[in-house]
Amino acid sequence: MSERYYDIVETQFGWMGLLSSEVGLVRSTLPEDSGETCILRLGIEAGEAARAPGRFADLRDRLERYFDGSDAGFGDIELDFDGAPDFHRRAWQACRTIPRGETRTYKWLAGRAGSPNAPRAAGQTMARNRIPIIVPCHRVIGSDGSLRGFGSGDTRIDLKRRLLELEGAARRLL
Repeated sequence: MSERYYDIVETQFGWMGLLSSEVGLVRSTLPEDSGETCILRLGIEAGEAARAPGRFADLRDRLERYFDGSDAGFGDIELDFDGAPDFHRRAWQACRTIPRGETRTYKWLAGRAGSPNAPRAAGQTMARNRIPIIVPCHRVIGSDGSLRGFGSGDTRIDLKRRLLELEGAARRLL
């Protein structure tokens, strides 16, 4: 396993944890109530990763702009999907192409990931998204326009709606 680095950053929506390898961002958390919760959600133990705020300076600035309502753009952030199944990688990459302020369905995502008849698998893949916000799984919705699960199995639909409202997409939702 390569070296790992992390930081905990404060955003307007709460604290976020960031974990990277030499290759790229490995994991991020959704905004949480505390930095301690972020550490738990990152799944790192003491000594397993080095705190390195400098490595995340650009991403921290972009997150701040994003949560201020600006188009920060995360498409060029290097990601490390090591160990993920191929379908997950393809779905996460496809999700990254959804423009800010727009939404797509799980069916659309499944098709883009190469399995057009697997919208449930696409949903499960989004539930396992290691890098929320950067891989904008909040932009994926049900075929009927309704919001579906969010937050790695947690019921955080309110946060999904807030993120979509921030981006201007929620006006078109059911």
